[in-house]
Amino acid sequence: MLSNAGYSFFHSSAWARVLAESYGYTPLYFTVIENGKLRALVPIMEVNSFLTGKRGVSLPFTDYCDPINLNGAPFPELLKRIIEYGQKHGWKYLELRGGEKYLRSQEWGDRSQDSALNPSGSRPAPNTLHPTPRPSSTYFSHTIDLTQGEKRTFSNLRDSTRRNIKKAVKEGVKVQISQSLDSVQEFYRLNSISRKDHGLPPQPYSFFKKVYEHILVNDFGFVVLASFESRSIAGEVYFHLKEKAVYKYGASDKSFQHLRANNLLMWEGIRECIRRGCTILSLGRTDLNHEGLLQFKRGWGSTEQQINYYRYDLKNGFFVSGSSKVSGFHNKIFRNIPIPLLNRLGSILYKHVG
Repeated sequence: MLSNAGYSFFHSSAWARVLAESYGYTPLYFTVIENGKLRALVPIMEVNSFLTGKRGVSLPFTDYCDPINLNGAPFPELLKRIIEYGQKHGWKYLELRGGEKYLRSQEWGDRSQDSALNPSGSRPAPNTLHPTPRPSSTYFSHTIDLTQGEKRTFSNLRDSTRRNIKKAVKEGVKVQISQSLDSVQEFYRLNSISRKDHGLPPQPYSFFKKVYEHILVNDFGFVVLASFESRSIAGEVYFHLKEKAVYKYGASDKSFQHLRANNLLMWEGIRECIRRGCTILSLGRTDLNHEGLLQFKRGWGSTEQQINYYRYDLKNGFFVSGSSKVSGFHNKIFRNIPIPLLNRLGSILYKHVG
């Protein structure tokens, strides 16, 4: 039923359980049901933080989460109900990570001038409410078509990408695919190293433990680890639902970067997705100015598109612009904090920033 409805792994109950149990968010599902059948769905997590306020996000720590909309369901009407709920429960804003084709529809354009989208009942100031909602932040997404099989997929890779895969093999890098708790713990160790290098706290271990309990144990994902001389040097985490897969997390020890383990990891992750019957692999979101990561993802024969996030200010009744920038002076501070303390900070801060 949902094969043509824009579903992804992020619509799954497994992902909802991970977010709710890791960070204490309240899961909410806004739906349109007619004659006992689902026509539209917007999954939301209510984030209630004494530091950053109360809001609805679809969904926190999620690259994209388009609404599910079947047979032209009245999405603006559903969005109106979500806004009314948020106003009643004291949300500062509603954030949608995707859904542009519904937000930019003519029907939405007509309603966006309507007081129905301004629950306070007053008209917003001139030029603050736009017929065409503007995004609060924008990213690139990359997807790989896996339907052509392993051999053709490999031939579609950039020449340098294929060379780096072969180099890693020649250098003696070994790859293991696993769903074990040990592999999750090893990835967490590598992730702590990578996040420190980027000047950011890592996600708490309790989060990855929930990924193991709700996703890996139920065969909705796997971990890929690369080792050199019996030492893990890089890792990746993949999720999948039916035929759709997503590369979600990557980490590595940059002192082994010359071995090109990340290239071999990605290729083995692609091969595993094909073996599992997946027909499309998303490489997640990338900041527009992250040129190094963009070049890496562009080397896999991927299709590049934009992902827009939208933030609706419930108090003032209009969409607001924002920034996806996560770099600043704080990165320098985090880079100089020891990993055990940085891990502790991550366990405290993450639930407030979803």
